[in-house]
Amino acid sequence: MNVVKVQKQQQYVTIKGTKDGLTLHLDDSCSFDQLLQELEEMLSLKQYIHGSGPVIGVKVKVGNRFVNKDQREKLESMITQKRNLIVETIDSNVMTKDEALRLKRETEVTSVAKIVRSGQILQVNGDLLLIGDVNPGGTIMATGNIFVLGALRGIAHAGADGNNEAVIAASMLKPAQLRISETINRSPDHLSSEENEMECAYLNENGEMVIERLQQLTHLRPNLTRFEGGI
Repeated sequence: MNVVKVQKQQQYVTIKGTKDGLTLHLDDSCSFDQLLQELEEMLSLKQYIHGSGPVIGVKVKVGNRFVNKDQREKLESMITQKRNLIVETIDSNVMTKDEALRLKRETEVTSVAKIVRSGQILQVNGDLLLIGDVNPGGTIMATGNIFVLGALRGIAHAGADGNNEAVIAASMLKPAQLRISETINRSPDHLSSEENEMECAYLNENGEMVIERLQQLTHLRPNLTRFEGGI
């Protein structure tokens, strides 16, 4: 008696429903054409073909597959065509060299030991750690966060490329002007304590600039530190 083994076809597309919509997990070991074919078959099921009703958000996860602009457009077109689906994100674990370099510039910390005097401007990409003072008339700028181990009496502009999550912290916070992204606080309505506690400035959920004790920073911006171990 001959026994014929039928090998089950590998599934390249997995669809999971969440309270926020749908998540598509796309296999990264097959060809892109195979992926599109199975995706079309999966989305042709009755529950996905209607174009009426509420719009459902879709998050696409492509794993260790790099998808270029043309492939992203094909995925979006495939998912949304004649369906009440909208693509919110397409997440990949890989990126181009240019994207990696840009991310490195945005997240690296530049350390500078100097006094920024009146008329001087110190500007960096990423985070700035200044070991020294910013005198009245001096200006420091960063696309990321600003940390001053000294007195900040001049102008500080964090999140200069539009990062509303950026913060400004200093050992002594008595600035002429603070700016985070596009929000400016020319004269903070705040008096430092007699103990000259280290303080920080950030934007709250309403886009308003708030000044707090530095100890609050870990609660306000939990992702600020990359150290995940316990103490």
